[in-house]
Amino acid sequence: MQAYIDILFRTIFAILLLLLAAKVLGKQTISNMTFHDFVTGITLGSITANLAFNDKLQWSHVALSLIVITITSILLSVIALKSRKMRSWISGSPTTLIEGGKILEENMRRVRYTMDSLDQALRGKGIFNIEEVNYAVLEDNGTVSVLKKDEYQYVTKKDMKLRPNAQAFPVELIMDGVLIEKNLENNGLTKKWLENELRRRGKRISDVFYAVKGTQQQLVFDFYKDGIQKPIDKE
Repeated sequence: MQAYIDILFRTIFAILLLLLAAKVLGKQTISNMTFHDFVTGITLGSITANLAFNDKLQWSHVALSLIVITITSILLSVIALKSRKMRSWISGSPTTLIEGGKILEENMRRVRYTMDSLDQALRGKGIFNIEEVNYAVLEDNGTVSVLKKDEYQYVTKKDMKLRPNAQAFPVELIMDGVLIEKNLENNGLTKKWLENELRRRGKRISDVFYAVKGTQQQLVFDFYKDGIQKPIDKE
């Protein structure tokens, strides 16, 4: 019984340590990872897993190891910021896969990137015909950035000389059925105003699952009762 309790506490301690390390390292560690972020993440995960289940390891030793890794990762990040040459070695560098509409086979062979992977990445961006692509770059976080040929690019309001509409950052008013009073207050809105808007729609705050004031100042509501009799559920 004591062994189970020990594993329980060690696991909780490991998770808390990992959360603390991730908080210190910042959002980059949990975003699309570079070489440096990948190595750091794998190492942190291995150490915390050992802390949780390997009762032969002392807590203090594992905690010290996590601290050393965190500090080392921060130092590598600082070095990468200061030196372009070191940044290329620590985090990797982009590789051009398509230039001027031509596939660079040598570059793809150098980074061991296959045509299947390239086709898949392009489809993920809604491009099914490779002749639409002017440039494609494999970024250091593993994603592919694409610049379409001019004739395949989307027309913008600027191209059509249309006056753009003013936009604002969306403001969430209700989330998971809970009124976010701080967001109302920070944006000069009131609960009474929101209740009036809902009353016009024949609803109350208790009927709302999610509400947001959008980029065009429009109100968008999602209600608990959607009126969908047979929702699509693909498994």
